[in-house]
Amino acid sequence: MSYAMVLCAALEGVTGHVVRVEADLAAGLPAVVLSGLPDTALHEARERVRAAMVNSGEPWPQRRIAVNLDPADVRKRGSAFDLPIALSILGGTGTLPLAGLDDVLVLGELGLDGSVRPVRGVLPMVAAAARQGIAKAIVPVGNAAEAALVPGMRVLAADSLGRVIGFLRGRCALIEPPDALPQPAGPEPDLADVAGQEMGRLGLEVAAAGGHHLALFGPPGAGKTMLAQRLPSLLPRLDDAASLEVTALHSIAGVLAPGEPLLRRPPYQAPHHTASVPALVGGGSGLARPGALSLAHRGVLFLDEAPEFTRQALDTLRQPLEDGTVTLGRSRGVVVYPAQVQVVLAANPCPCARPTGDAACACTPQVRRRYLGRISGPLLDRIDIQLELPPLKAAHLFTDATARESSPVVARRVAAARDTAAVRWAELGARCNGEVPGTVLRQRRWRLPDDVTQELRRRLDTGVMSARGHDKVLRLAWTLSDLAGLDRPGKAEINTALTLRDGGKQ
Repeated sequence: MSYAMVLCAALEGVTGHVVRVEADLAAGLPAVVLSGLPDTALHEARERVRAAMVNSGEPWPQRRIAVNLDPADVRKRGSAFDLPIALSILGGTGTLPLAGLDDVLVLGELGLDGSVRPVRGVLPMVAAAARQGIAKAIVPVGNAAEAALVPGMRVLAADSLGRVIGFLRGRCALIEPPDALPQPAGPEPDLADVAGQEMGRLGLEVAAAGGHHLALFGPPGAGKTMLAQRLPSLLPRLDDAASLEVTALHSIAGVLAPGEPLLRRPPYQAPHHTASVPALVGGGSGLARPGALSLAHRGVLFLDEAPEFTRQALDTLRQPLEDGTVTLGRSRGVVVYPAQVQVVLAANPCPCARPTGDAACACTPQVRRRYLGRISGPLLDRIDIQLELPPLKAAHLFTDATARESSPVVARRVAAARDTAAVRWAELGARCNGEVPGTVLRQRRWRLPDDVTQELRRRLDTGVMSARGHDKVLRLAWTLSDLAGLDRPGKAEINTALTLRDGGKQ
């Protein structure tokens, strides 16, 4: 037999495609020809596979070897094809029976010594195979726990090419994946650590309950970063679907922490202000990989010292904040990554970062406006809650921390409010008020009385507030209503929402 086939998988963004790795051995000058849109890493697989086979005690066939990756119109990237290529070549020689690989997905990079090494993106690739009815997979030992997360998939692990060959010849067994043990949850930042800043704490609770974006302005030491770091502790844990989605993104990016195959906590990303546009939204050579924006999917993206980011980097967030996805086009294709995040911006009042009115601050009003103007108006208009935090007083710092509400206490209110919103918007598939389209809030069924929205309408008519801002205030009011246990917002909730929206500046 000179032909053999082994199943593998390729990734396009977060979407997996099952790939048939075909090998045909024919008479002719010894050579290996790869077809099916392989990338550079795949072209280099020829030498890795040859060395791995020889060092595993298998002779290299002195024949012309054609390896095809089907379907041919899907680009193939990475080193996950090494193990399937080696097995298909051995199967084509007739020395290795491949009956044990019928309807089995095989993934793995080969070292020159024949070891099988972990690869990126195993979770979405195995999930794609499961959707096509494949119920068994052979993966590297380092990816076994991750692959075993896919429901209904029987996962076996391999640490070497020799072990897989021995398994197919009936001489040894593959490795069972380790049992999924609950990872000990490390300590989370507690909201009780934040001194003072009652308005900031309210804004954080409302942001968590409604999935709203948040901007915090104030002098150094006011607590902006502390508040932002504690937002994930108020958010509900990820459900199974969201957890698999977030874990898949981290797997593709190669940042999945060892020993933690399934991410249950909402992710938190805080890139440095020198981060480039590709680092923030995704990029890289070939097909773009997810950036901090997508790695924060279903969690929090914190941009500290926001005016220090480049204007271009900040403005790239505008469309993803509206769409919940980021679309990256490159010469080798277009990928779409999910990006449903809560953005938190933090900024000092001016370049010298002294409180307004401080005699030591030499910044003129023009300098202050120019500094904060680095955050463009269109981006800021997409931020639901915009608060100015005052400097802390000594009385705040020396208040007993036990007298402040902790994260678990606030998180229970947030969870109750989110449950209320999820039931209300179940028909729309929205999980919180921040995901509800403004057109829905203006429909007769959900429209608030004119006397309740009088001030909101006035600001819209006078041009003080945009239509987008109008809808965001309505969403904030519904969240405040849910936190208060009301059926729908009243004038008090609208007024509080307006204060959260503009920080009381109007």
